[in-house]
Amino acid sequence: MVRPAMKIDYPGLLVEPLPSGNKRYRVRPEGERARRIRIYCGPDHDDFHRQYLAARRGEKPEPMKVASDYAKRGSIGWLVNRYFEFLGQRVEAGTTSPKTLKKKRNLLTRLLAEPDKRLFIPQEKLIEMHDAMVSTPAQADAFIEAVAVMYDWAIYRGHVKSNPARGIDRVYEKGDGATPWNAENVRQFLAHHKIGTKPHVAISLLLWTGCRIEDTTVLGRKHECVIDGIEAIRWQPSKKGSSEVTVPLFPALKDATRAPKVQGETYLLGWRGEPYSSGDSASNMFIRWCRAAGLKDRSAHGVRKGLGELLAELGCTPYEVMAILGHSEVRTSEVYTRRFERWKLAVGAMERVRVSHAWF
Repeated sequence: MVRPAMKIDYPGLLVEPLPSGNKRYRVRPEGERARRIRIYCGPDHDDFHRQYLAARRGEKPEPMKVASDYAKRGSIGWLVNRYFEFLGQRVEAGTTSPKTLKKKRNLLTRLLAEPDKRLFIPQEKLIEMHDAMVSTPAQADAFIEAVAVMYDWAIYRGHVKSNPARGIDRVYEKGDGATPWNAENVRQFLAHHKIGTKPHVAISLLLWTGCRIEDTTVLGRKHECVIDGIEAIRWQPSKKGSSEVTVPLFPALKDATRAPKVQGETYLLGWRGEPYSSGDSASNMFIRWCRAAGLKDRSAHGVRKGLGELLAELGCTPYEVMAILGHSEVRTSEVYTRRFERWKLAVGAMERVRVSHAWF
């Protein structure tokens, strides 16, 4: 249904950006500047010309058919598309992240490759699909979880009576996660990626703000402010549930962000001089930069973990860690501080044992 966008100007066409990142299209009828008629797609859609021309004539066009109308009711294709439409509405309302919808689409479109006529997929079929993804275990488990959530949604709305995806064993065993960076890793990275380069900007942002990699795709000068005479950066992390973060804009970070010859909307820019399209694309590029510096097992999240451990080692309280890393719950920050608190207690206790000569 979708074709490449044509570079044509359409008189009377109004494009209104929405907070969700989507766009709404309205058309002024010819000769009626004060009137606006909504149409339901943009110039890159096959149905656009029909709707646009009707609106220019002053007629309200019928909405185009939604995806679920093209699948037979009672089929898995119908269910999946109904679920996508539901998520799309939540994205437009601002209650669901566009990133969540994108991930769901990537996972659940597997069910549309060879759509079954039945609404309810037997658990044996899902296990077979799960087993076929064994080479990517984390992705396999994410697929089953996405299917399970979709069927939970369908049960609540009376489309099905049970959930075939619940009860399927996971195959991915989560480890300790990203390896925390240490001072030597940072020195090695900076020795390879000099000031003025994009990798240098990226590592500086991660080190001096504690942000997640997805936040590097939006952070820029618009987030700079002055508080009590101190230059600072203030932003709302993109991860759902995070608290607002305000940290000092240290000279090292300011110098790093001003050094590149090409400046733009954000500190970190892609190869076209534009912000990265997503946190995933920035993360993949950062891994390449790490490998180029000889750090094959390091990632952007490891920088954040390393900073958390350093803060704890320096004696920062969980609340201080919360303020910098944007945690909304103290127990998340305590993951970093508890280890060092226990270490200090252990050192003190064993020192008393040594002084007392109780075993000698």
